[in-house]
Amino acid sequence: MTAPTNTPQTEAPHLADHPVPHQAPLPALHSSVIDWFADHARDLPWRRPEAGPWGVMVSEFMLQQTPVSRVLPVYEQWLARWPRPADLAKEAPGEAVRAWGRLGYPRRALRLHGAAVAITERHGGDVPTDHAQLLALPGIGEYTAAAVASFAYGQRHAVLDTNVRRVFARAVTGVQYPPNATTAAERKLARALLPEDEHTASRWAAGSMELGALVCTAKNESCHRCPIAAQCAWRLAGKPEHDGPPRRGQTYAGTDRQVRGKLLAVLREAHAPVPQSALDRVWHEPVQRARALDGLVADGLVEPLPGGMYRLPSS
Repeated sequence: MTAPTNTPQTEAPHLADHPVPHQAPLPALHSSVIDWFADHARDLPWRRPEAGPWGVMVSEFMLQQTPVSRVLPVYEQWLARWPRPADLAKEAPGEAVRAWGRLGYPRRALRLHGAAVAITERHGGDVPTDHAQLLALPGIGEYTAAAVASFAYGQRHAVLDTNVRRVFARAVTGVQYPPNATTAAERKLARALLPEDEHTASRWAAGSMELGALVCTAKNESCHRCPIAAQCAWRLAGKPEHDGPPRRGQTYAGTDRQVRGKLLAVLREAHAPVPQSALDRVWHEPVQRARALDGLVADGLVEPLPGGMYRLPSS
């Protein structure tokens, strides 16, 4: 997606007209972020016109809790193999899990496969433009439906990922971090900040997300490079330390998640059913290993077969 060279300057209400604490005029806030985005947006494949709505949808699934650097090679391979939803829908879901590789949270692969099947069956193989139809697809939640509608079709929706929530928390609410889970107050704020014009709204969504990813980061934020630093409530308040619930850290080593990843790695690399003995070798602790394997089976990521054999799901 290429950024616009100018931003509509139509009159819009001030934030003081909305139940939010910021006082800056909305058009100035929007234009600052959108103009910055036009100059600083990363050239990412899902932002290019040739990516299409399916490319945008694939990227949104892959980017959840996963950095761009890890997503890029898998994304390129995925779209080369499955350029349309119908191409993926023809494959067994296990092939989606295999191609997902080490991106993590592999249930996303199953959900993306399920969405591709539904798109093929219900919408003739085209990613639907209607937000409600997107939300009705399996594996599509509030965020993903809004992101696809906004980034693929230029529609007006509040797109609230972790980066956007952090930008709004600091710039508008004046706190260092947003709550651990998205709240009704955040959704209300995002709607209050949303430009009225559809095109401007979609650029605002993309720009505020990029601002959180590149400048207003969780650690070591670069306020000197921020286009709205002069209006940022958190900076103007002296950057008070976070005083809410502790931030959740993401541990990996020694967790069931690590064991699940090791078990899945064996099955991804094998193109025939794998015996229990091969899975037993990947982790020394039998109780945790069995719990992780049971969880993979329950999640539909592993299919048990007679005789103590296992494989990726075939249907």
